[in-house]
Amino acid sequence: MPSKTYAVLIADVMQSRARKDLRGLLGKRLAAISRRHLHRKLIQLPYSVTAGDEFQSVTRDLAAIPAIILDLRAALRPLSLRIGVGFGGVSGRIQPPVNRLGGEAFQFARNAIESIKAGNLFKFDVLTAVVSRHDQFNRTINLIYGLHDTLVLRITARQWETIEEFFDRPTLERTARRLGVDDSTISRNLKRGYYWQLSETVKVARALIQNTFC
Repeated sequence: MPSKTYAVLIADVMQSRARKDLRGLLGKRLAAISRRHLHRKLIQLPYSVTAGDEFQSVTRDLAAIPAIILDLRAALRPLSLRIGVGFGGVSGRIQPPVNRLGGEAFQFARNAIESIKAGNLFKFDVLTAVVSRHDQFNRTINLIYGLHDTLVLRITARQWETIEEFFDRPTLERTARRLGVDDSTISRNLKRGYYWQLSETVKVARALIQNTFC
């Protein structure tokens, strides 16, 4: 294992050619979530668009990656994301622009997202992939996210709206008041949107990362 292990995240927008407003929408959403994640020290560099529909960041807070993935999926709706994560070394000083950095973690993240595009992880669709030097870790976390993504692919726009609001206001009453509906509607949307399964995935994946790297 390298003396310093980083997590590099590379994401791209699915069906991006169908969105004429992609560049503006992606830039606006990424600026907002970058401020939030930098303030919480989840990432070390702002999310940077490195191609028309792709963006990257890097962090030393390895165990934060599951929470970052879920937050990105909720905050960037209606955009749907493929996300590849690589755990490994980074060459040189961590400083912007992120697309000038390199090293093992970047190569692993690139391998991860390309494996999603190629569809060679499983015989079912996935949105998330992870690559590191640890084969058993890779197999375990990719299976977790493969099953997790099966649920993510079924979440509706209204359910995502409820999930995102619940992140910011984690009580039924406050979320219901914000969205102008009753508590039972919020509870139903969270359940039907698999919020509790998504939350458990974050907890279990975080523990797995900690046990492997920390």
